[in-house]
Order: sequence, then C-alpha cells, then structure tokens
Amino acid sequence: MTFVRGTAGLTSDAVGIHIPWRVFQESSQKSIPRWQYNRPMLTLRAVLASLLLAGLAAAQERVSFPTQDGGLIYADIYGKGDHGVVLAHGGRFNKESWEKQARVLAKHGFRVLAFDFRGYGQSRGPGQSDPLSAPLHFDVLAAVHYLRKTGAKTVSVVGGSMGGGAAADASIQAQPGEIDRLVLLAASAGGPPEKLKGRKLFIVSRDDTRGDGVVRLVKIREQYEKAAEPKELVILEGSAHAQFIFQTDQGERLMREILRFLSAP
Repeated sequence: MTFVRGTAGLTSDAVGIHIPWRVFQESSQKSIPRWQYNRPMLTLRAVLASLLLAGLAAAQERVSFPTQDGGLIYADIYGKGDHGVVLAHGGRFNKESWEKQARVLAKHGFRVLAFDFRGYGQSRGPGQSDPLSAPLHFDVLAAVHYLRKTGAKTVSVVGGSMGGGAAADASIQAQPGEIDRLVLLAASAGGPPEKLKGRKLFIVSRDDTRGDGVVRLVKIREQYEKAAEPKELVILEGSAHAQFIFQTDQGERLMREILRFLSAP
C-alpha cells in the first residue's frame, strides 16, 4: 500500500483515506516517550488493518476442483449468494477476461465462478493440447457441481463462442435441474438442441461471420427454433463475436440482457 504526502497529511492512493502527517512524525521520533506516541501508533495500526480487510474483501477467491475425466480446473470466485453463475470463456480468452462482467453480476447478488478451460492457465485435463476438440463440457459440469456443493441453490451458465458450445453440451449431458439457465453467446450446441435443458437465451451479433464467411446467425436461429421452451433469441447490431461484443457500443446492452435473463423470476 502506498501513501502520498500532501500539504496537510497523507492520503492512501488505494482508497483515498486521509491521515494527519503529525501521526507519522510523532510515531517516527524515537526520543519521545512511548506513552506520548502510543495513541497515534494505535490509530495508524487500526487504519492499516481496516484497509487490509477492505482489500481482502474486494479480492476474488481462487479455487480448484476436479473433473469427472481426471482433469483439474482453476477458477476465480466473485460475490456471495445462493444463486450461482458459471462463466465459460471463448477460445481467445481466459477466466480473467470475465472480471468486469463477474463483478457486475456479483454486485447484483450472484456468486460468480469464472474458470479456465483445460489447456488454459493452470487448468489441465485430457485433450488439453487441442482444447477445441477436447471434452470441455466436463469442465463446465465440474464448475456447476462445485457451486452446487458449496451452497448454490440455482446455477446458470454463460458461455461465449467455444465456451458457449461447451456450456450447451454440458446442458445436454446434465441431470434435469442441474443447470437452471443457459446463455449462449454466439454459440451453438454440438448435440441435439432439442435436448438443451432449462431456460435458454441465445445472443448473437447480426453480422457476426465465421472464418468461411457464413453468418453465425443462420445456424443459431436454426438451433433456437428446435430448442424447447422457455427460450429467447436476442440479435444485436454489428459484427462483433461473442465476448468481443463487450468492447463495442453494444456491450452495455449485452450486459443488461444477461442480467435481465438471469434475474427474471
């Protein structure tokens, strides 16, 4: 922690707390009897302790848990509450890429788990050398089970691109009621969309195209039409893909749609 000296005292550059410079002057003068500077030192210690506690409260919790096929997944936890949300990143991202969205969700009362797929960060498991062909749905299911085992009464999954495909396949493989709500961000299921469980929200940019030039909306709309109710399809303007939408002028709307869907009774 760093303090900056001003004209009348010191201010913490972390939280903006002002402490009189006299406290530091008196506490540093060894010739003054201990009883004369004991109170300023106690005050300083109390302030530093409160700042430390505030920093710990703001930091996310780091956890790890196994997958059913022998992998080990590392994740960050944000917030507290009975309603859990799993965030599954895309192929060009990692768990840290969700930090801003995770903090928004935590502020609205969700307990959020953002994890690294096998082959990313410290996470590992079978097929990690080629994550796009690996059984990533096991990673999503392990995250869901972790939240359930640690107190979540409901668990929703938000997946972008690669992570959305894994989330969709996890929904197909999950037991009824394990995944309550599913947000597929520019993603489609590898299995039959008719077997997707729970409430479903499909979100995609209108002009988002694959590498071969095919517009992703075409396949996503087909899967949406085959999926069982309850379901929603939201089409955003632009061509940004999955998590990249958060970096555009559609980013705020995307966050609002996700919050609305996850918070709806």
